[in-house]
Amino acid sequence: MSLRTVHRLSSTQGSLTSPLFLAIDASTSSIRVIVYDDTGHARATGRHGLSIDQPAPLHYEQDAESWWTALVLAVRQALGQLSAEEVESVHVVAISHQRETIVLTDRLGVPLSPAILWLDSRSEAEVKDAELRVGGVRIHGLSGKPPCTSPSLYKLMYLNRHRPELRDVAVAHDIHSFLSQRLTGRAVTSFASADAWGLVDMRAKKWSMTLLGLVGFEPHQLPELVEPGYLIGPLEEARAHELGLSPHVLLYAGAGDAQLAGLGAGVRRTQQCFMDLGTQVTAGVLSKSYQIGHAYRTLFSAIPGTYCLETSLRGGMQTIFWWIENQLGKSDRRLTQEELEEASRSIAPGSDGLLALPYWAGVTSPFWDDRARGALLGLHPGHRPEHVYRAILEGISCELRFQLEGMEGTLGRLEREVRVIGGGSRSEVWCQILADVLNRPVLRSEKADASALGAAVLGSVAHGIFADLEQAQDAMTRFDQRFEPSPARDVYEHLYRGAYRGLFQDIRQRLHVLADLRLPGALPTPEET
Repeated sequence: MSLRTVHRLSSTQGSLTSPLFLAIDASTSSIRVIVYDDTGHARATGRHGLSIDQPAPLHYEQDAESWWTALVLAVRQALGQLSAEEVESVHVVAISHQRETIVLTDRLGVPLSPAILWLDSRSEAEVKDAELRVGGVRIHGLSGKPPCTSPSLYKLMYLNRHRPELRDVAVAHDIHSFLSQRLTGRAVTSFASADAWGLVDMRAKKWSMTLLGLVGFEPHQLPELVEPGYLIGPLEEARAHELGLSPHVLLYAGAGDAQLAGLGAGVRRTQQCFMDLGTQVTAGVLSKSYQIGHAYRTLFSAIPGTYCLETSLRGGMQTIFWWIENQLGKSDRRLTQEELEEASRSIAPGSDGLLALPYWAGVTSPFWDDRARGALLGLHPGHRPEHVYRAILEGISCELRFQLEGMEGTLGRLEREVRVIGGGSRSEVWCQILADVLNRPVLRSEKADASALGAAVLGSVAHGIFADLEQAQDAMTRFDQRFEPSPARDVYEHLYRGAYRGLFQDIRQRLHVLADLRLPGALPTPEET
């Protein structure tokens, strides 16, 4: 595939001798800032955590104002590690961000309500309503996404229904456009950011009037759509001062975290597969053409002119955090995970007969079922915390194999090697389990934060440092370890075929009964029975 220059800056605009690129990674749990040079090495890092509110079952929210507060603190932390000359060399800012999260603000960008997070699933009624009004097949064809509660479309429908007073005065933002307005005064998001809203006509590359009719918004209440790498503009002087940056710094349009993770993992060919082992787990494959299927959802790639066909599992690292915090009662995730990791090394494949169905937050592809729930099967008194930890890793790996088989069923055979990135890729135990379950070599990115690196790659090309994305990837991306399938693959083959594959279909209706017990008002009244 030919990778073309995204945007080139005139050579008269600033010195390009030794530029540094500031990547903003706005994830679910934190705002991270990494300053890269043109070899892909991190010169400075900053991070500030974000809290998640859960005011009711199925509701997950964040204070959008905290995104800006955290960004200021993270940028200043990172710049504090640089010399004054290096700070002056920061020329480029690009954004990677959690997708589907939505917030309503006034015209000046002041939040009018809490941001609704991507993992929020309160909008099941809105999904059904949209299917009745427009039709699930048509929604899928227009947006590339089968109806489920993940896309921002249904969150906006929920807000329209429950906060009707905001409909005519509010502006809707994803994190990209929210931060873009704060940084430059322009509310801009890229196609590879807005596609996850489920409101973009993927063929026409514009907001869909049909889908906007479901949410009651007009196009002027949404951000401007641009290509990844588009020059949004210089930072406003007051904002640059607040961050500690020079006024000459330019903001370029970024993309969603998973699309940029693929870019940061060096993915450039149509049959290459990458897996992002983050808070949610995604697997992606590039496509030259727009195509849809229930085995994946269709997004724009961070490479203009291409698409990303993606599977996702909402309960990735989030499921591990659940085990550590909610069940083990530990507040130090990192230390506890290191302890569980070490203890799990001595456990044989199959976790002594324990299997996890990792649908803690429902399931997207290929079932698109928000009422799915997770399960631990085979528990006995000999199981310890490290058994559950390993069983979760094995269950997620089995799910990734199931998703990969579904993609190959419609896309044809993919390249055998799989590239992994994200925080979960730091687990050698998980990488080896993944290689054994998939029966494929797993190549691990040197940088776990490949999304931020992908933003830097995109910004470096847009700024004219490299001729195209392929050249930038060659210079800035690297891999540190390759995991080959071991003899344990035979055990996992038996586990996958004999226990995992088909498990959800076998117990789906029973899980729905359990899911309904959690929903207020879901049970019939005595009169109805």
